[in-house]
Amino acid sequence: MIYLDNSATTRPHPQVIETVRRAMESYYGNPSSLHQKGVEAENVLKQARKVAAQYLGCKESEVIFTSGGTESNNTAIKGIAFQYQNRGKHIITTQVEHPAVYDVCKQLEGLGFTVTYLPVDREGRVSVEAVQKAMRPDTILVSVMHVNNELGTIQPILEIGQWLKQFPKVLFHVDAVQGIGKVPLRIKDSGIDLLSVSAHKFYGPRGVGILYKREGLIIHPLMMGGGQEAGVRSGTENLPAIAGMAKAIRILEELGSVEMIRLQTLNQQLREGIATIEGCIVNTPEANTAPHIMNLSVPGVKAEVLLHALEEKGFLISTKSACSSKVNEPSRVLTAIGIERDCALSSLRVSLGRENTAEDIQQFVKALEECVSVLRTYIKQQPAPAHRK
Repeated sequence: MIYLDNSATTRPHPQVIETVRRAMESYYGNPSSLHQKGVEAENVLKQARKVAAQYLGCKESEVIFTSGGTESNNTAIKGIAFQYQNRGKHIITTQVEHPAVYDVCKQLEGLGFTVTYLPVDREGRVSVEAVQKAMRPDTILVSVMHVNNELGTIQPILEIGQWLKQFPKVLFHVDAVQGIGKVPLRIKDSGIDLLSVSAHKFYGPRGVGILYKREGLIIHPLMMGGGQEAGVRSGTENLPAIAGMAKAIRILEELGSVEMIRLQTLNQQLREGIATIEGCIVNTPEANTAPHIMNLSVPGVKAEVLLHALEEKGFLISTKSACSSKVNEPSRVLTAIGIERDCALSSLRVSLGRENTAEDIQQFVKALEECVSVLRTYIKQQPAPAHRK
């Protein structure tokens, strides 16, 4: 099998697995305990926090360990909403956020908050002007993702964050789950107050992530009892997973930009290959996108049918995001950028990873062409929209 679903999750690196195993065997003490085993575990926790802070370019005190991206997003958005609701109850986000942000905002609407869901352009990108127009005196939070999980579109985080600096009481949260290790982002330069990270998106363990919280910023904790993680996230720390995440971060640092460049080359090969297949439409924009995500449609062919046809040929891909793929509705993200329902219902996401090679892409394109050729014989031929190819 060739795995091309790396945006859903990645295969943990062998060194990460070994680190988790050793931590479970040797550092089983509770980091809050006062005895020797507790101190040993606390030292591992401190070292992991140091590694994470260095990679993110922040202070160790600004790193909060969580159970992953969803918890980080919930803690950030609800933590701000509940803490600062006396200032106002207006939140700004976009129509193309991951459910871990979008659904949280919907939930807050039920609690009396007002949310503006900013539209995006044909490439799935929100504009700084849209943020400016949506700003109100009672706005307390702007939440925009770094890299869109379905299209790969990179949002103008730096520009939005710099503009928001003139409003110190309006906080800026960024869901960076899909961007870490693939698209550089400077937290401090971008005026980011809160940022969400998930380890299993970059070859770390599942069930662990980071919430970056700017020093001095107070948020309402969602979980009480114990006061771990500076009181923001009570509960005994998942030390083996945190140690594994730190190892995954170290590997990211070792690879540097080389892997990003390699993925970009594979992505371009994939794009060129898809473009040669009759009936295929590439939905991911050509420029300002992450190097590992490619979204495509085959109008008239149900995405699930094509997905399983490709699986029979040995390729694993996904429809929409993994968190929405079992919902039989067109992608909210694709409809937001104006893609027709038929085209959105046939969309697939191919996401590249560290283990993929040029030969994998060549074989995938060949398999895709064969599957599309067969499946299109069962449908009424439809001309591809003129604006895409």
